[in-house]
Amino acid sequence: MRADLSARAVDERELMDDPDADLRMLERTYERFHLINSVVSRWRAVYRRDIRPRARVRPIRILDVGAGGGDVSRALADWSRRDGLAVEVTALDADARADRWARSRGGGVEYRCAYTSDLVDAGATFDIVISNHLLHHLCDDELTALLGESAALVPDGGLVMHRDIARGRLAYLGFAAGTLPFARNLLAGSFIRADGLTSIRRAYTPAELAAVVPSGWQVRTAFPARLELRYEVPDAGS
Repeated sequence: MRADLSARAVDERELMDDPDADLRMLERTYERFHLINSVVSRWRAVYRRDIRPRARVRPIRILDVGAGGGDVSRALADWSRRDGLAVEVTALDADARADRWARSRGGGVEYRCAYTSDLVDAGATFDIVISNHLLHHLCDDELTALLGESAALVPDGGLVMHRDIARGRLAYLGFAAGTLPFARNLLAGSFIRADGLTSIRRAYTPAELAAVVPSGWQVRTAFPARLELRYEVPDAGS
């Protein structure tokens, strides 16, 4: 399978982003997202590394931006409950279709249908702001706005982590091969396979991301083909 990965395919559009997308396929996509995220997104490791240590010190609030079907938000809330930690998770998405479906799943999460700018205007703050597979949906100007608003939402000692796929031949071929056996069963009737390949074509490389982010942001990489855009606010008392 050949694809042009020399530059971001910013003119390509994911099927699920179409306002007229088939609702049954869209909801099937939300329902199956947790399968993909459990394999490639590694939020369990992030929880152990960055979230649980903070929550053992004091109660924390987490904002999940562009939460979609909310599977990452619900997983973080569930892991925190199992560990007996005081963690409040808010799943934020501006798409009313995603918000409506996610709300029906509950999971001890607060759901908001809004933009990060709305929360900034309201003076909201969170200890940790995250996103999963959001960056590749954005153009450079939208990315700049997201980063500014994310930073505005965290106080002293706060942390922002925007995690995404990194564009590359290995990521593209790996996803294509890994999802092919499930295209006619587990992933059938969803946008996951087609949109996953498009999302990799739209994704940043580490170098591209580092070239456009403001000072103070770190670009980290991890296997398999993971990007993490990270911003930490020093604790005023440290």
